[in-house]
Amino acid sequence: MVNRLLILFLFALPLVSCGQKTDSLDEEVKTLYKNTVPIISMADAKKSASATLLDTREPAEFEVSHLPKAKLVGYDKFDLASVSAISKQDTIIVYCSVGYRSERVGEKLQAAGYKHVFNLYGGIFNWKNHDGVVVDSKNRTTEKVHAYNQSWGRFLKKGEKVY
Repeated sequence: MVNRLLILFLFALPLVSCGQKTDSLDEEVKTLYKNTVPIISMADAKKSASATLLDTREPAEFEVSHLPKAKLVGYDKFDLASVSAISKQDTIIVYCSVGYRSERVGEKLQAAGYKHVFNLYGGIFNWKNHDGVVVDSKNRTTEKVHAYNQSWGRFLKKGEKVY
């Protein structure tokens, strides 16, 4: 009887742990990214002053805050026409909340012939979590970040969450 209970416990333990949510952005990123677009760290992105920053979130998210000098291109309605003025040789850094949507947009840019496309690791959440500056719709520094929803918002550790 004890052996049966032990075997049952050992088989059930992985099933229970699989359903648990982590609060680690790094762990979540490992499951979300397909690694089809090269990753750029926050430190390297800050050094890339001439890079074009493209925010792939939705307008409501962008209005709350975004990276300085970023251009909104969206995700649901992303259109290559919105980036037609950008040279295919320019360095482009795409970002969203955590990096999933930006990776998809990055794939579209690569398919269209853009040569130097990078996905900001961990998106605006990781940027803010590491004390990166974000600005509001009037280009003023803010602590507010659109956290998408409460489930995703658990990855935003610093700043003021807006839903």
